[in-house]
Amino acid sequence: MSAAATPETIELDILGQVCPACLLVVLKEINQRRQEISDGQTRLLIRTDHRNATVTVTESARKMGYRVEVEKVDTYYQIVVDRH
Repeated sequence: MSAAATPETIELDILGQVCPACLLVVLKEINQRRQEISDGQTRLLIRTDHRNATVTVTESARKMGYRVEVEKVDTYYQIVVDRH
């Protein structure tokens, strides 16, 4: 895959779930796709309506060395996790 290629987006819909379930689902996906995310081949797009997940997921992913963006969209939050 060339450096200019657009990464594949893996969408995780965890609407209705609360922490720690939100965090555990996201961490499982990050760990399963660790190499692809680090290589820039994949990024995660998480949708959650649990505000605390915007903190727990963001802190955990950043500590693992990933770049994280959070955006409020209508009635939910969108969290993007990709390589730093």
